[in-house]
Amino acid sequence: MKADKIRDLDDKELATQEREMKEQMFRLRFQMAVGQTDGMKKLRTLRKDRARILTIQRERELKAAGESGGRS
Repeated sequence: MKADKIRDLDDKELATQEREMKEQMFRLRFQMAVGQTDGMKKLRTLRKDRARILTIQRERELKAAGESGGRS
């Protein structure tokens, strides 16, 4: 998922996407441990996409804090 596409999502959709990716990563790691799949590439992609989502969520938090007078 590209950063531009992620930025187009609202906060609620971002949280949903992040939660779904976290669940997918858990399932994929479990399958790899059991030996059902060799999904390193998929796991790597999910990890990077989740990091992008978390980064954009943090940027929005900082921007909101700055607009509400975060400094004294």
